Amino acid sequence: MRPSHQLKGLESIAPLVRSVEETPEPIATEVCGTIPTWIRGSLLRNGPGKFEFGNQHYNHWFDGMAMLHQFKIEDGKVTYRSRFLQSDAYKKNSERNRIMVSEFGTVAMPDPCKNFFLRFLSRFEMIEATDNASVSFVKYKGDCFVSTETNYMYRVDPESLETQNKVDWTKFIAVNMATAHPHTEPDGTTYNMGNSYGRKGALYNIIKVPPMKNNPEETLEGAKVLCSIVPADKARPSYYHSFAMSENYVVFIEQPIKMDLMKIVTAKLRGKGISEGVYWDPKQDTVFHLVDKHTGQVRVKFHTKALSVFHQINAYEEDGFLMLDMCCSDNGEAINNYLIQNLRKSGEALDQVYNTMYRAFPRRFVLPLNVTNDTPTGVNLNTRPASSATSFKTAKDKVVCQFEDLHGEDLYEYGGLEFPQINYSKFNTRPYRYFYGCGFRHLVGDSLLKIDLEGKKVKVWYQKGLFPSEPVFVPSPDAVEEDDGVILSVVVTPTEDKSTFLLVLNAKTWEELGRAEVPVNIPYGFHGTFNPTA
Repeated sequence: MRPSHQLKGLESIAPLVRSVEETPEPIATEVCGTIPTWIRGSLLRNGPGKFEFGNQHYNHWFDGMAMLHQFKIEDGKVTYRSRFLQSDAYKKNSERNRIMVSEFGTVAMPDPCKNFFLRFLSRFEMIEATDNASVSFVKYKGDCFVSTETNYMYRVDPESLETQNKVDWTKFIAVNMATAHPHTEPDGTTYNMGNSYGRKGALYNIIKVPPMKNNPEETLEGAKVLCSIVPADKARPSYYHSFAMSENYVVFIEQPIKMDLMKIVTAKLRGKGISEGVYWDPKQDTVFHLVDKHTGQVRVKFHTKALSVFHQINAYEEDGFLMLDMCCSDNGEAINNYLIQNLRKSGEALDQVYNTMYRAFPRRFVLPLNVTNDTPTGVNLNTRPASSATSFKTAKDKVVCQFEDLHGEDLYEYGGLEFPQINYSKFNTRPYRYFYGCGFRHLVGDSLLKIDLEGKKVKVWYQKGLFPSEPVFVPSPDAVEEDDGVILSVVVTPTEDKSTFLLVLNAKTWEELGRAEVPVNIPYGFHGTFNPTA
């Protein structure tokens, strides 16, 4: 973040973090402009849709109850439906009309109906992992799941959005959680990461899930741990939201957002949310661990300065280097700033929250793959002529790197870039030219950006008062070039009631093709995916 880009007079976005009703039966939308008839399938979106039960409310944006959204596109028409995920957390809370299950930033207080002794005892229980899978839609073995960052996922029907079965990673594999951002190979093999906590302290685990089912009932059968990595500090492992993958490597980014396990274990006793145990330690390096997908072996460790990362853009190998592209910030306190009370502020208080937060910017690290005992120290190992990134070997198995920016000066004006997306099916793990994301001149995305890596030029879609969600790229059926296709984004506005719309942009020209207006309120959500009609 640059001090010169302080903003004043931000409009209130409180209506975008308010509870809404579900719309379980599909409703028609009004299409303005044109939606290409070749788009056949559904944009599925996930995010929080209920922020209180009775007179108890959640503290953190990540805590709201998962609401699943479907924009079904066929023959140039769009229908919309939404459902709350029927998680155990949602059911228990609804039954008692109070918060019964603790979330990331909210601790469920002991039931006042219990006697004093039982209330006292319940303080000593561990906070149970929530099954409120509100982050993303993901696929394993061809099935659709919704996921969060605990050990629980739900299989859902992408057509009706009905909740099917609950799936517990711990029943299949020795991990206590998994991220909501797996990576998938063209054959359907899926990689993920999850922590395990045992007698020997915490471990980071890289997980591999096979592509095929042996019978229709299967979920995660056959999953295995490819490799376990020991944290720099076993009592304070790093928090991670995702990881990167190239053709031959999984890249785990151990960042200085730390989880104090003692604080987390005692959170309920102290009446605090798990979030109280998550903190930023800028004195620590960020470390990239490269794991060979074929052997599970960990390569040389790459170090860089303290950075925080939520989402990677892409990673690929070329000429003996691994290009690691991601959205990073120079400060990792953002996770604790997304309290609902901050998102609902207005006036100067809102400006102050925004102006004290650091922005995320797209950056590239160039990691040399053939570092050996004979590799000289003190020489920049990045020999790619067009790249300003550096890599210096400093010890036997340590290389220190410095990134290059994947953007020009103009991106500072748009508040940086987050929620990055690419033409994933064709260009994930491969050299690529374009990526898309949201610009952040507010606490949530307020513009849609396209960056061309040739020249680092940016194209912008922005309309005052409108807040677009993560852009999802859908390739056109006869695509020749990387950006042949459309961008889908759900756009919400805090100033008008029931005026949400699905925006369709031409990904090449960045011009609006059409929009489908939905007469309902939708809160600002997290992640989505396009599910083509079979």
